[in-house]
Order: sequence, then structure tokens, then C-alpha cells
Amino acid sequence: MPRLAALACALLLALPAAAQPALAPTEQRIAAAVDARNEDAVALLGRLVERNSGTYHHAGVEAVAAMLRPEFETLGFAVEWKPMTHAGRAGHLIATHAGNGKGKRMLLIGHLDTVFEPDSAFTGFRIEGNRAIGPGVGDDKGGVAVMLLALRALHDAGALRDADVVVVLTGDEEDVGQPVAQARADLIAAGKRADVALDFENLSHADGRDMGSIARRSSNTWTLTVRGETGHSSGIFSESMGDGAAFELARILAAFRTELPEPNLTFNVGLLGGGEQAAFDAGRTRLSASGKDNIVPPVALARGDFRTLSAEQTKRVGEKMRAIVSRHLPRTDATLEIEENYPPMAPTAGNRALLAKLNAVNRDLGLAEMGELDPLARGAGDISFVAADVDGLVGMGASGGNSHADGEYVELDSLPRQARRAALLMHRLAQAPR
Repeated sequence: MPRLAALACALLLALPAAAQPALAPTEQRIAAAVDARNEDAVALLGRLVERNSGTYHHAGVEAVAAMLRPEFETLGFAVEWKPMTHAGRAGHLIATHAGNGKGKRMLLIGHLDTVFEPDSAFTGFRIEGNRAIGPGVGDDKGGVAVMLLALRALHDAGALRDADVVVVLTGDEEDVGQPVAQARADLIAAGKRADVALDFENLSHADGRDMGSIARRSSNTWTLTVRGETGHSSGIFSESMGDGAAFELARILAAFRTELPEPNLTFNVGLLGGGEQAAFDAGRTRLSASGKDNIVPPVALARGDFRTLSAEQTKRVGEKMRAIVSRHLPRTDATLEIEENYPPMAPTAGNRALLAKLNAVNRDLGLAEMGELDPLARGAGDISFVAADVDGLVGMGASGGNSHADGEYVELDSLPRQARRAALLMHRLAQAPR
């Protein structure tokens, strides 16, 4: 018996009896092909993790893209590297597979970069039991490995031939380039052409269950600059001196805390300071300040973020923040700058319908149904840039933990599980009319 057919039979025997009739013959071959290719996927994951691709390490990001190019070309994709030096980043890998022009047009999203730069002490790739450990192993190199494992299985089963698929692997997901409109132009254009978007970042859990994710919140940055009079501290609160920049900053932040809270909103102060002199560095990630205890500070600065679930919420919260800032204490002034970096991916009926299709796959594979993940449990991500144009799901990648931290890991048994889910969902979408 040929190896693939034998694996298909073994898979059917392993599945619960109720699930066996639900998989069509082609789907049986796809599921078996995932298992046949799993060792290759783990080997690829190790090679990807061993190559540092921190967002600011442009040569490393491009090197990972070069490693992936032949993986897609072997499957019949046309691959293009799009440099993003004009946006201060390495670039994006875009792979396109032309199908029969009939089924759903699918956009697969992942990223090449990690938060770990070359000077990170967390390096290398190792396997301990069921865990693969290394920088970026889950976010998002494990997701890319799952994506390719699913696509290879479709190819091996003869099911990729008719599928219209565009893959966009960004090189700056962890810190999007500026201006954002340029850094995400290719992704946004791909979203406008697609019918479905699948994001291969980490699978999420709740109460030990795999969860489906139909929404994720925005990521917006705010910068507050406060000015006031300066002079000897004995004059503080006088008619000529006013309240000073520090008290105005404190008033604004206290009002944020009491007046802004609402469902699905979080906001944070990440950096603040003030004094006789205060200034951010060029990247606004460091602040220098100097002053004396007997000098009323003329300047105070603060910077933070806020996250929302819809564009309407982003607008409303921004307006509330500006209204709070405008209520100046005596002889002070303040300005608020808001940068909308990642838009929200709101929960929609279309996204829920797509999760229902994934749950049909789960049932046919004998897997538990996936509930909706609370959007507060996920950060911002690239799929949000296309969420206004296309239905989507998040969390198609590997399962793991310690993301963005030393000891980041993925559970190796999640790779084939997630690849079977993704491959069968993509196969069914490719058969569905546009």
C-alpha cells in the first residue's frame, strides 16, 4: 500500500467513529498528508528560529524571507520580496497562488520578524519533550510553519491546484513601519481582493480549550505635552504662577483614570516625567528630565497607549481624552497627540460565520468546538488592517506560551492539529463559490 494511503487509513482508524464518514476522500488524503509532512515542518521551524529576525535586524528579516521563498515556490506560488526601506523596515514576502477563479479568494497572514533583536540573550532552538523553545518560535515562526504544513498537505493531496491564495508575511508586525499607510499598503490591497483572511498568529486558549478568535483590539499611542509658568516654588498656585505643568499632568492622568473606563477599552501610561527641562528621545521610548525641588516645572510629558474594539470606540475615546485635556488648570496649557497604529478588528456576523465553518471542520475531525475568545485576551495584529474589507479569523498558528519572553515555546503536537484545521478549512473555502 502506498505510504500516503496507509497514513490515510491510520488516521481514519484513530478518529472517533462519528467523525469518519464526515471526511470526504480528498479530505482524508489532506489530513494524512499533514502527518506525513510534520517532521519536515518541525525541521523548518528550527531553521527559522535559529536565524535571528528581530524587527530592526533588517538583514535577518530578509534572510528568513529568503529561506521561505523556495518553500512557497515548490508549491507553485509566485513569490515577491517587497522592500520597505522607505518605511524604515526590511520588507514583506508576498506569495501568490492562482487557482481556478471560482472558489473563495484566501489571504493568509503571518510575519517574519520577532521582538528578539541580535543582542538578546535568548537564542537558539531546542526541543524538550513536547515543547520547541526559542525566540519567536510561536510568534510567529510557529504560525508560518503551520501555514506551510497546511499548504503542503493540500498540494500533496492534489487539492491546492484550484485554490486562489495570497500569502503576506510582513517584516515589521512587532513594530509597524512609518508611515503606516505605506508600510501596510500591500497588505491592505491584498485584503480588498480577498474573500477570507486567516491570521496564523498563536492559537489562544480559555479554561484549557482551544478558542476561535473573531476580533482583536486596536493599538493607539497618545503623547501628552504640558506647559506652564516657571519660577520659585513659593509662588506656586498664585495668580501669576498658576498650578505648574506637573499638577496639570497629574490632573489629566487622574481624569483619564476616572472618566475613560468602558467595556473593551484599556489605556496605559508607559512613560512620564517633568521638570525645569524634559524631552523625549527620537523614538519616544526614553525621557530625560531635570529640575529642582524649589522650581515650578514649566514642562511635563507623558506617553501611553489605548486599545479599542471598534473604529467608533477609537473615535469616541479620543474625543473624551481631548475634552479632558482641554480643561486646563490656571496658567497651564496642554496638547494631546494620538497615533492610530493598528486599527481594531471588530466582531462581525461574517467572522462568526467563518468560525462556524471552522467548527464544522472540528466536528469532522473529532475535535472539540472552539468558542469565541474574549478580545481582551489578544493584542493588536496585522489582520486588523484588512478587517474592514474581509471576513477573518485569528489564531490559526501554533499553541504555546511565554510569547515575547525568554522561554517562548510551542507545543509540537499543536502543529499538525492546527495544520489539519487550516488545510481542511482552506479546501472547503476553495470549493465554495465566491
